[in-house]
Amino acid sequence: MSEELPPVDLERPSAGRVYDYVLGGTHNWAIDRKFADEQLKLMPAMRDGIRANRAFLGRAVRYAVEQGIRQFVDIGSGLPTQGNVHEVADEAGATDARVVYIDNEPVAHAHGQILLEETADPERHHALCRDFFDGPELWQDIVKRGWIDPAEPVCLLTVALLHFMPPELKPEQTLAYYRDRLAPGSLLVLSHVSVDEIDEEAQSNLQQIADNYKRQATHLGHWRTREEIAALFGDFELVEPGLVWVSQWRPDKPPVGDPARLRALCGVARKP
Repeated sequence: MSEELPPVDLERPSAGRVYDYVLGGTHNWAIDRKFADEQLKLMPAMRDGIRANRAFLGRAVRYAVEQGIRQFVDIGSGLPTQGNVHEVADEAGATDARVVYIDNEPVAHAHGQILLEETADPERHHALCRDFFDGPELWQDIVKRGWIDPAEPVCLLTVALLHFMPPELKPEQTLAYYRDRLAPGSLLVLSHVSVDEIDEEAQSNLQQIADNYKRQATHLGHWRTREEIAALFGDFELVEPGLVWVSQWRPDKPPVGDPARLRALCGVARKP
């Protein structure tokens, strides 16, 4: 089924392409690289934070596989890079896993489709160019296409996504809709830039970065407190170690440096 994709905005940097650039990817343009370099000057640890966030995604997927989950929906999946969800699941032994990638960036969607066509079993994995806020339309479409079984547990990933959604858009309501659709035993994986444990200079720099996203980029920036981020999990039960900095969530090796400098909190929660 072909999709009519929105036009690519080449006049403003894209959060997804900026993320790709910082991770060392090649699916970005000069405007994205210039914008990213400006933000890195304000907060050099942002590069380590983005890489740590990507590593957290991999560990969370492996945890989901260990829990027997074989369905993954990655909203705001971004541009393909190393350690994509289906690759991690396959490497963890879940060769029957199914993954749905969702992103509203046409470039991310196009490259995602190319990547999936090159996988060993492309029928198991799919990509949609849709928006998080599509809510019921998006979820019903996934189910209608038979890409997931709503009666079975799903791992829903919203990694480094919701901090591009300010309160006036009420992302917590849309996220609650998705949580309500999940079967018992499902997991919600979430990471988010936080303003907790921060000094005055860092607070000022983070605010400047948020303002830059609002003024220059295709996505808005809004950082939340630990309490506000915890509320996004609703009544789901956080698994150990709870809501922590991205380098602290079940690390493969002890974190280096102050975990708070990475500025992103994360957690995995299970639906009762």
